[in-house]
Amino acid sequence: MKNIDLLIKENENALTSLYGADEAARARIKKAVESFTSLYGEQDYSVFSVSGRSEISGNHTDHNRGEVLAASISLDIIAVAAPTDDGKIYVTSEGFSEHEVDLGDIDPQAGEEGTSAALIRGVCDGFAKRNRSIGGFCAYMTSSVLGGSGLSSSAAFEDMIGNIENHLYNDGEIDYIEISQISQYAENVHFGKPCGLMDQIACAAGGFVHIDFADPQNPVCEKIALDLGAHGYSLCVVNTGGSHADLTDDYAAVPAEMKKVASFFGKEVLRECTKADVLANVPDLREFAGDRAVLRAIHFFDENERVKAASAHLAKDDIAGFLSIIKASGESSAMLLQNYFTPKAPAEQGITLACAVANSVLAPEGVCRVHGGGFAGTIQAFVPAEKLEAFKSVMEAAFGKGAVTVLAVRPIGMTKIF
Repeated sequence: MKNIDLLIKENENALTSLYGADEAARARIKKAVESFTSLYGEQDYSVFSVSGRSEISGNHTDHNRGEVLAASISLDIIAVAAPTDDGKIYVTSEGFSEHEVDLGDIDPQAGEEGTSAALIRGVCDGFAKRNRSIGGFCAYMTSSVLGGSGLSSSAAFEDMIGNIENHLYNDGEIDYIEISQISQYAENVHFGKPCGLMDQIACAAGGFVHIDFADPQNPVCEKIALDLGAHGYSLCVVNTGGSHADLTDDYAAVPAEMKKVASFFGKEVLRECTKADVLANVPDLREFAGDRAVLRAIHFFDENERVKAASAHLAKDDIAGFLSIIKASGESSAMLLQNYFTPKAPAEQGITLACAVANSVLAPEGVCRVHGGGFAGTIQAFVPAEKLEAFKSVMEAAFGKGAVTVLAVRPIGMTKIF
């Protein structure tokens, strides 16, 4: 087994492509290897990485087979793993106890819903159902994609299990879309959460990715390379401190109302309808589904067009055009989609307030919008380099020290480092 310092030196190019010159990232890998060795002994190992993700545009469209623009980000899960020959998987995540899964039984387990073990078992079940090879391994993981951050820590974990199985037992031949679909299966069937596919793809793809969910079994993905830093911008998320407790009904109402509008036309989802259909039937739709449902349907159609436009601007290196689309996306989410706060607690409007405070610093060059599902939690901001320190100062004065996380769009999402 080679010395970790030598391995880091030999794989400097791979590390630079992921982390640039950040010495802390290399130290983090070294510490992870040391933790792995202390847990599982001296043996040959591999080091893997899967990024978190940020939704860029396409707010609440994937569940109605819409289009989304998302990106892999510079926060990631690192795993150190080695194969085992006892038919079991052992995973220890930093700060948590070990999870053990026996591959002799990979069917969904009663009482395991909502656990990491369910995700591990579910990914292996998904591999087996696609006639992919599975095998045991031991792994130590450390994550900078903090749970509850809105950056898809669960999707990154699922993808990581698939990433390890792919490289240890499938010669790395499975593409990121298939692994993402397997991860979604694990979360839907084993973990018990009816999530879409956007999070898993965005964590795995790398860079910006335009995803069209018209056929959810065969999503069309277009990766787009653009360096925000080269254009003088940072991608930031701001935690407003709002709680996601008791918001299940708010989240569920968005797809339900969109699908109710679709059902007026005898369709399952809005992607099977047109904006012209909706606008031609507003009086009847108001009575059938309510005003908010009609507004959310209009948001869906317009947001799909914005995703196309934002992707086109990125492909042309047109940062000004791109940001104008992101601004419009945020305005539509606030006014039509209406997911900036819950109507159950109108006095609590952290996302709306955060955007108002952010705009006092960012306008006119930078923009901000709701991040992810909304109703509480985080906002996203594209911040010009010359305003970054002022932005952090103002936002952390308003929402607390550490509220701002500065990100970069990472060109590689899911990978085996060495």
